[in-house]
Amino acid sequence: MTLTRRTLLAALAATPLTARAQGFAGLGTEAEGFALPSRDTRLAFPADHGPHPAFRIEWWYLTATLEGPDGTPYGVQWTLFRSALAPEAQGREAKGWGSPQVWMAHAALTTPEAHHSTERRARGGTGQAGVTATPFSAWIDDWQVTSTAATGDALDALRLTASAPDFAYDLALTATGPLVLHGAEGYSVKSPGGQASHYYSQPFYDLTGTVTLPDRAIPVTGKAWLDREWSSQPLAENQDGWDWISLSFSSGARLMGFALRSTDGTAFTSATWIEPDGTATAYPDGALTLTPLTEATPPTRWRVELPDRGVNVEIEALNPRAFMEVSFPYWEGPVSITGSHDGRGYLEMTGYD
Repeated sequence: MTLTRRTLLAALAATPLTARAQGFAGLGTEAEGFALPSRDTRLAFPADHGPHPAFRIEWWYLTATLEGPDGTPYGVQWTLFRSALAPEAQGREAKGWGSPQVWMAHAALTTPEAHHSTERRARGGTGQAGVTATPFSAWIDDWQVTSTAATGDALDALRLTASAPDFAYDLALTATGPLVLHGAEGYSVKSPGGQASHYYSQPFYDLTGTVTLPDRAIPVTGKAWLDREWSSQPLAENQDGWDWISLSFSSGARLMGFALRSTDGTAFTSATWIEPDGTATAYPDGALTLTPLTEATPPTRWRVELPDRGVNVEIEALNPRAFMEVSFPYWEGPVSITGSHDGRGYLEMTGYD
């Protein structure tokens, strides 16, 4: 339990793990030659839906909470990571095996009884994996997230597909709200020292489609959330893991939050409160509290508090065994929400022994 989606790319792009001692999976090391996020940058769409090869790490990350006809809950994850062995200028990506880009993808399907996960990898420049902003498409082999939007933003409507020997899904996503920028206009601070990323989400998807288990195909409906993030040095050298949540409340409001844990026992927190109409309020370090409610490692029950919004809830994993059995294992799965607010969401945990 030492790596996850936000570190896989650095692991692929760096020298052997034993050579990287600074920060969680080397993400606290100096990003020599790579671009760094800037407070002066203003995100622009559709361009920023596409890749940013001057930065070291990047991901397109989808989670969904689903329900079958009999009320059984499910969870889906689809993530495409880009990592750079060396920086490239925007719009001047090398072709073929000369490309310094490395791609990895994860797909998962969670049920109350089981958690299915798999991964794929590719080298950039070969056509096996990549992302285009216009028209929007993200793919690795036959796994795809493709825009089906006729008008508006390219992410307003998507088709999501993935398959593995023991599961598959084919889902249609329709956004009912706007894109949301985290932090200061998409500049998301990650540490007291100022490490940061560019970070935005589309948290307002309604979803329909089919998930396939080894014994049957199941029609489902639900909600989905897309995260987009890129950086080159997002962590401080003493940050060794994090706990991340995306919560969708029955009121229509949403909450994104994370706690980045340091080796001295402290944690740096950040949160975004999202109104049903998409109005977003960013909260600085200390406003959000995440408290484990079990001694299990990693803890799959948490108290989440954001007093400024009256949030005092308990989240609990649908399946406590939702470990991603991939090259770099981590925990990620759907959660239920009870307390001051109710609903469903997703939890990710990294850096636990």
